Amino acid sequence: MNLKHKIFALTILPLLLALAVIALLVWQRAEDIADQQAKTIEEALLTSKRAELKHYVSLALSAIEPHYQHGLADANAQARAKAALRALSFDSDGYFFVYDLTGTNLVHPRQPDLEGRNLWDMQDRQGRYVIRALVEAAKAGGGYPRYGWEKPSTGQLTEKLGHVVLLDRWGWVVGTGIYLDDVAQAIAEARKRAGDNARNTLYSLGGIALVAVLIVFGAGLALNVSEQRLADDKLKTLAQRIVTLQEEERARVARDLHDGISQVLVSTKFQFELAQYKVEHGGVGAADDLRKGIDDLSSAIHEVRRISHDLRSSILDTLGLSAAIAQLANEFELRNWVAVNFDNQLGDFELPDHEAIALFRIAQEALTNTERHAEASEVQIKLVKEPRQVRLAITDNGQGFDATRIDRDGGIGLRNIRERVEHLGGQFHMTSAPGCTRLEVCLPLSLEAHT
Repeated sequence: MNLKHKIFALTILPLLLALAVIALLVWQRAEDIADQQAKTIEEALLTSKRAELKHYVSLALSAIEPHYQHGLADANAQARAKAALRALSFDSDGYFFVYDLTGTNLVHPRQPDLEGRNLWDMQDRQGRYVIRALVEAAKAGGGYPRYGWEKPSTGQLTEKLGHVVLLDRWGWVVGTGIYLDDVAQAIAEARKRAGDNARNTLYSLGGIALVAVLIVFGAGLALNVSEQRLADDKLKTLAQRIVTLQEEERARVARDLHDGISQVLVSTKFQFELAQYKVEHGGVGAADDLRKGIDDLSSAIHEVRRISHDLRSSILDTLGLSAAIAQLANEFELRNWVAVNFDNQLGDFELPDHEAIALFRIAQEALTNTERHAEASEVQIKLVKEPRQVRLAITDNGQGFDATRIDRDGGIGLRNIRERVEHLGGQFHMTSAPGCTRLEVCLPLSLEAHT
């Protein structure tokens, strides 16, 4: 996958994933709302039908009240009450029924063949005992049981809501019911409307998502192309800086060789030639010239060691980071007459070469900046091993500088420190004020580190 495809994937795929999750949440929420709306509608309709059933049963009781009040245990009175209930009806499927407490049907205008039959064990399609539920509801003081029953107008089993009361003197269960197919239809319509609304919402969301994808794609592509160009420019600048630093380092080494070692060696050569001449011609003072030449040769050797140490500390390779920084601090102290306090809490812990070299170079660069610019009288160096990182902090009491300008016009040294730290995945902090400048570097411990 080339860079353009990666840019496209990293820009668009997360957005599409987020939109898909949003769409799923919207759909689930719509389903929840539809369920809640259906339950609300169902409860409202059932409440209305319960009130309607209660009213119908009250009318039926009013119609048979004269017979019930004055015809206790009178077969004629009960017959007249049955006839009155058979004559009552409402709507096309509304009627009244009567059962005794054993489940025997006494009145059923729409299905007269049921009269006289004991239906105590009758069950609907859902396994509910219909007559038992009616009798138990009546005994409990009147209730609204639901059950399946054949609808007269269609001949099909339909869910029905009943309401019954108990006439305890006669042992009658009198009631009626309303079929709930209209409730089911109303709920289905409500769910359909909610589903349509959800789909319309998803379509709108899809349209918005498409526009957003196009906008984000265009903006992201432009931004990524711009960032790529900026990264290329930074890479070119970095490459040029590396070349510049190499040339500067070569120039510095050349100056050190020419101004230091070369002059010392020339002087040494002159002293040895002079001693040779005096020896050959029997002159006196040849031994003094040899001693001076040996002293100059020792100075040349010391200068070679200094240059070699600046290029790479031999102590860093042999004794480790702590000893190398200690030597660096000691040389700085002797060279500048500045008090240096090195707090070494790293102990015998050994870092991988690349991390140890980075921290050594950072300390070297920081002390060089302090020597050149800080005019400090005291320097604190702290090297600490923490559970997941190694921390190097260098603090001086010099004149300070504006630390906010590091990224804009900071020196090459500080930029090099930042780039070293970022390359190793660490953190770089720099604060400065008159009397206190603090540089702190934290590098994560790699798997190669060991004690």
